[in-house]
Amino acid sequence: MAFPIADRWFEKATAGEGITLIWEPHVHPFLRCNIWHVRGRDRDLMIDTGTGLASLRSFARDILGQRVTAVASHVHMDHVGGHHEFDDCCVHALEAEGLRAPPHPLNLLDAHYDPMEMASLLLPPGVLSGPMVTALPHEGFGSGSYALRPATGIATVAEGDVLDLGNRAFEVLHLPGHSPGGIALWEAKTGTLFSGDTLYDGGLVDDLEHSDLADYAASLGRLRALPVEVVHGGHCPSFGRARLHALVDAQFQAWDARA
Repeated sequence: MAFPIADRWFEKATAGEGITLIWEPHVHPFLRCNIWHVRGRDRDLMIDTGTGLASLRSFARDILGQRVTAVASHVHMDHVGGHHEFDDCCVHALEAEGLRAPPHPLNLLDAHYDPMEMASLLLPPGVLSGPMVTALPHEGFGSGSYALRPATGIATVAEGDVLDLGNRAFEVLHLPGHSPGGIALWEAKTGTLFSGDTLYDGGLVDDLEHSDLADYAASLGRLRALPVEVVHGGHCPSFGRARLHALVDAQFQAWDARA
């Protein structure tokens, strides 16, 4: 299959006060992670970094402050491909090895992984196979030229830690279920939640080798109880409290039906 060369790999849009959404339009929707930039007085956050197929830092240079912390909501390959571009990274301790030494089982990769073919990923049942991308990031790109690269400057975070930006503060919520060390960032002052892959407005993935349904149910219960104003998920459009309640309730019903 011949692929065109993308004119630009990323797109971005304002998503709230000091918040920018960045995405990779040429990546298959299943792997098209929402990359969230939050501008702070003393430091910025880059919450997840996409596939790493092109340079996120270069694309975002016009909005980045002098100090940037790249947060990994979890270490699946569609969320941490660009972390190696940042000197300051944070991740839950249970998944830190996925940043230090990829590939790792938490990256969904096997020995035959081909970035051009989603069928080589260890995907949940029912996910359509096909090309991972609809264009190439640059001339000369080939299936052998892509690999997750180790990140450095890694700090581990845990439940209750606070990421202080000077004028904003985000509490770390440890939300296992989708993956063991999944985290969300909660800004109580504004009711803003960055939920990673624990919750988004689409079909949730709960049947990976390291997923845990009991943990997942507890994590979703925690999120339902928060006085949320807006949820910025790891995939799909953002939404408010009423939609959060509907999504969580529907997921509980789906689990009950499977039991």
